[in-house]
Amino acid sequence: MRKAIYPGSFDPVTKGHLDIIKRSSEIVEHLIVAVLDNPRKQAVFSLEERVEMLERSTTSFKNVTVDYFKGLLIDYAKLHKIGIIIKGLRAISDFEFEFQMALVNRKLNPGIETLFLMTNSKYSYLSSSIVKEIASFGGDICDLVPPEVYEIVRDKYCK
Repeated sequence: MRKAIYPGSFDPVTKGHLDIIKRSSEIVEHLIVAVLDNPRKQAVFSLEERVEMLERSTTSFKNVTVDYFKGLLIDYAKLHKIGIIIKGLRAISDFEFEFQMALVNRKLNPGIETLFLMTNSKYSYLSSSIVKEIASFGGDICDLVPPEVYEIVRDKYCK
């Protein structure tokens, strides 16, 4: 079985993330969307909230599961017998960083492949940071996040 992992912070999940999840799920037999629990990053949403948002947003994908991990992605992949890492790219600047990470991951585990998917052009500007910025000023994020998480994101900033 060809399993892949799509890792990220997903703080919060956006329609751009969901597009990568949908397209990846059509390529592999089983996709694990894994939230990185990174104590060095200041997430707005808790790990539990990010997992919940992803679970709500991916219920229609029968071959997608949501999980979380700490530590090295490569260790998680090895533990779960995953051979493919999915990375979404919006711009050249994304590629430079992700290319470096792919080479490091390959050095640590020569059996792992990184598959880069270019974002859909309608999401090329979209990031979790932009969603948080707009939401923090009370802006409309309806077209930026999946409907299943809209209220969770909005409520975080309307308190």
